[in-house]
Amino acid sequence: MMKLSTRTRYGVRMMLDLARKYGSGPVLLKDVAHEEDLSEKYLSLIVLPLKASGLLKALRGSSGGYTLSREPSEITLKEIVECLEGKIFLVDCVPDPKSCTRSGVCATRDVWQVVADKMTGTLESMTLADLVRMSREKSGGSSNYNI
Repeated sequence: MMKLSTRTRYGVRMMLDLARKYGSGPVLLKDVAHEEDLSEKYLSLIVLPLKASGLLKALRGSSGGYTLSREPSEITLKEIVECLEGKIFLVDCVPDPKSCTRSGVCATRDVWQVVADKMTGTLESMTLADLVRMSREKSGGSSNYNI
């Protein structure tokens, strides 16, 4: 079975929560955890690679917390997924044809390449702003995100 890790699913939810609140100042991790019904301890591990990749900013002090490093419309789901999962490919021979002696004659490798390209294209075309919009539609319009 192919599926995203819990780390990535929670990371996207956390980034969506921060996108909803973008422009309202830093958000405490405990508030994100409460809002999204996630473990604060687990989120504290997820923020590390997101900060390191430049997707999140951490602000210290009494009015500190986390905020997106860029506008929600400028952060793609591909950036988040690749930050937390690594490059998107289904089999080793797609990014590295030398890993398999049959790569040059294997039709199934071509299929896996097409699937990876479609997944990548979809994630690249969707931003956090798109997710905020989708979330707003699903919840009947309530959201605290403003562009």
